[in-house]
Amino acid sequence: MHNTTHRLLVGVLGTLVAYASAASPLEGVVPSHARAAFDGLPQSSTDLASDEATAAPSWRRVEYGNPNGLFLRSQVGLVVDERSEEILYGRDIDKPRPVASLTKLLTAMTLLDAGLALEEPIEITKADRDRLKGSGSRLRYGTTFTRGEMIRVALVASDNRAAAALARTFPGGTKAMVEAMNQKALALGLEHTRMVDSSGLHPGNVSTARDLAKLVYWAGRHPQIASWSTTRSFGLTDLKSGARLQFRNTNSLVHRDSWTIRLSKTGYTSEAGNCLVMRTTLAERDLIIVLLNSWGKLSKYGDSGRIRDWLVANDRKKQNGDQSAANEAPTAIASSL
Repeated sequence: MHNTTHRLLVGVLGTLVAYASAASPLEGVVPSHARAAFDGLPQSSTDLASDEATAAPSWRRVEYGNPNGLFLRSQVGLVVDERSEEILYGRDIDKPRPVASLTKLLTAMTLLDAGLALEEPIEITKADRDRLKGSGSRLRYGTTFTRGEMIRVALVASDNRAAAALARTFPGGTKAMVEAMNQKALALGLEHTRMVDSSGLHPGNVSTARDLAKLVYWAGRHPQIASWSTTRSFGLTDLKSGARLQFRNTNSLVHRDSWTIRLSKTGYTSEAGNCLVMRTTLAERDLIIVLLNSWGKLSKYGDSGRIRDWLVANDRKKQNGDQSAANEAPTAIASSL
């Protein structure tokens, strides 16, 4: 078996076995022609995945503050406290809907877990152009970056040609890449996530806010994704022409010193609306935030600020309430004597 293909099978389907075997066998999850390739794989290939599965979070919904006091302009909103493993706020979080370029987080995870050479050059061709929506790209035909650099461009600048080229050059081509992405989603427990392409342009790329929060959680365990997705801007040299290209993060909050963001991805299509997922620290809480179908280009950022203010107000109210109770306690005891 070719070494690259072997690493791919170990990274993707080995992870699938570790995450999903307790709930369902490979039968019905992995196509029969792919299952045969797993015979004889070393058991040690799933050790790390098994450890991660053990560490998977089990978020519970709690009553926190006044949810009606949080006025979001996003149709879907989810706020998860990672340390307490609590859902502090959730609205319409289990309905599958298009997710646009949030897809690229799963694209990056699938590629990194496949163990493909990040230094391998990848050239942009006409096959990578967006035939579905006609979106533009700063990557002209012939532009050549390494695979690792292409992943950075897809995550930071959300470039669709970069994502398409990454899928096209995946072992087995675009179809195999999309299949591997869906297998990865199953392996991570993303029960309502289905992908049709690697860029998110197709409205058939769907997920739920709850699934996306899980995706953000697992993606955050990849140092490359955490680092690359929160880079404010960077430059790359075209390996073919020598031209220098600059790229800027599509999340405006990343560019603000007042925000501590540890993972980020934005997205937009007409079907998905404006979308944002991120890991951040607000009001001394480590949070995962998911905002889908925000009204207007800037509303997802406004909603992020409203979530911060809501958390601060609720924590302040709780602290004041606790202090009032402490102050009243001696009076109550004295009056009972």
